[in-house]
Amino acid sequence: MASRPHIVALIVAAGSGSRVGGDIPKQFRLVEGRPMLAHSYSSLVDHADIRTVFVAVGDGQESLASDALAGLAAPVLVPGGATRRESVHQGLEAIALQGGADIVLIHDAARPFLPESVIDGLIDALQTSPGAVPALPVVDSLSRGADILTETVDRSQLWRVQTPQAFHYDAILDAHRSWSGEEPTDDARMLMAKGGDVRIVPGSERLSKFTFSSDFAGNDMTPSIRSGSGFDVHRLVAGEELWLCGIRIPHDKGLAGHSDADVAMHALTDAILGALALGDIGDHFPPSDPQWKGASSDRFLVHALTLAAQEGYSLANADITIICEAPKIGPHRQAMRSRLSEIMDTEVSRISVKATTTELLGFTGRGEGIAAQAIVTFEKTNQ
Repeated sequence: MASRPHIVALIVAAGSGSRVGGDIPKQFRLVEGRPMLAHSYSSLVDHADIRTVFVAVGDGQESLASDALAGLAAPVLVPGGATRRESVHQGLEAIALQGGADIVLIHDAARPFLPESVIDGLIDALQTSPGAVPALPVVDSLSRGADILTETVDRSQLWRVQTPQAFHYDAILDAHRSWSGEEPTDDARMLMAKGGDVRIVPGSERLSKFTFSSDFAGNDMTPSIRSGSGFDVHRLVAGEELWLCGIRIPHDKGLAGHSDADVAMHALTDAILGALALGDIGDHFPPSDPQWKGASSDRFLVHALTLAAQEGYSLANADITIICEAPKIGPHRQAMRSRLSEIMDTEVSRISVKATTTELLGFTGRGEGIAAQAIVTFEKTNQ
């Protein structure tokens, strides 16, 4: 059986990012709540076939890189150069000092979102070629001209080349060591100049490069998606009304609590507050406060949704599970979904309500109470 190839990755993160502006180079700025460098580093270091990830950083950027990758598998930091080509060359030489490799993937830190499928495609392509690049076809019309268009360019064989670019390690190292021409646009050009074939594999729109400050708009401070979970329990007692998801349910018992004890809406409210990292329902509506005695739980839910909207988030979906032996939830499920959609001012299709039992086990199985759990997901709306 053939041994697995020794595959390493090299991330080029030595640039100054001057076109973006700001106090720190762009590769260390936050994108969806994490330093840009951390996104692609995680994708590479977590891939099952990649043994080591080297990161070429600029002079004085070592601490920035270490902070950006804190909590992840320790990177191998190597000094970069004055140009991208020099940084790649120095990274390849650093790999040589550690024993070399069979395959190297060379990636730009400014492309943070790297799908695993792209990595897999590159590695597979190297079985038949010494080089491979991810690329997307050019879909816009192309023309030449100054103020007036003079010529239409055939785009049928034009590609938008991305990174990582993958190579047989010895071939790309030799291309760098022998290079004497002008600054190349990428490493694939250098291998092609030595006569090496470079295969094209499907790229990804998610691999777009961050170049200008506008590319960071809405991405540099908070995640674009947030999720939260909530769980609540209330006792069933005689003489109380039973409210679930804003609907009064006929039953011989109701739920006891300081408010109307709508256990499902309480779990949903907690899930929303959890997604926002804003505590729980007790922090916002303490049961010790008499003003909330008998209060309708839709007030709590609307409050949490208002906080989400103020942070720029809108509901993607909510999933509520009610846990009880009785009453039967099925006959009321659609009414519950409709009522929640009214309260939350969203489409019914975004709200799921379902029920389960505990097979007569525990307090819910004995009919002593009802529990509910909820999971919500929010999307950033101000990007």
